[in-house]
Amino acid sequence: MDLQLENKVVIVTGGAKGIGAACVEVFAAEGAIPVIVGRSPDVGRALIEKCGRGLVVEAELTSEEACQNAIEVTLKAYGRIDGLVHNAGINDQVSLRDSPRDFLGSMQKNLLHVFALTHFALEALIESRGFIVNVSSKVAVTGQGGTSGYAASKGAMNALTREWALDLAKHGIRVNAVVPAEVYTPMYESLAAATDAPKKFLDEMSARIPLGRRMTTAEEMANTVVFLASERSAHTTGQIIYPDGGYVHLDRAYQPES
Repeated sequence: MDLQLENKVVIVTGGAKGIGAACVEVFAAEGAIPVIVGRSPDVGRALIEKCGRGLVVEAELTSEEACQNAIEVTLKAYGRIDGLVHNAGINDQVSLRDSPRDFLGSMQKNLLHVFALTHFALEALIESRGFIVNVSSKVAVTGQGGTSGYAASKGAMNALTREWALDLAKHGIRVNAVVPAEVYTPMYESLAAATDAPKKFLDEMSARIPLGRRMTTAEEMANTVVFLASERSAHTTGQIIYPDGGYVHLDRAYQPES
């Protein structure tokens, strides 16, 4: 299936690792030009070299100025921006026991760049009739406990998906979100490794996922992102999609086989 992404310039925040890196690879495979924005520039450049095209813009995304610079560098390099994938974020476990200042810091880490990059890219997106895909989190829907800042940030991303879809429809810009639940990435592997029994931890988590009793892969997440970015989903906007094997909406009633 031709997704009609040839030579489309797509910014992917946090695109050097995990779900972001998978998105970069799938976009490149579809002929798009990925632009990685974030930290880990050396890892990002190695990925871009592997993909054969694209750009890395090193940026501390808590900075408004860095966000503006990332957009300007991309426009200088390619003269257009066709899409944004807001993937960068960290579950920093800022809880109710932390200070209001810590809470604001968590919001700055996880939400400011989503607004700032979109703001600075807006005219380019209007010109290209582009797209936005927000990478949210199950925490916005299910809660987790002990992570108020991250939950609030990802809940806001879901809300902005609906707000921007309505606001930008007149410009032909589509805005959608994908919600990762339990995705097997190097970060998740490290989380498991920090437990007393990593295999047991992963097996128990996988058993809670109805479809296949396995975790979602980063490539499966990326395939959903890229489909939503493509003209094959040309009349889809304001949607929040769960490529999670049924985990978020079905796991409460699901009983793994003994």
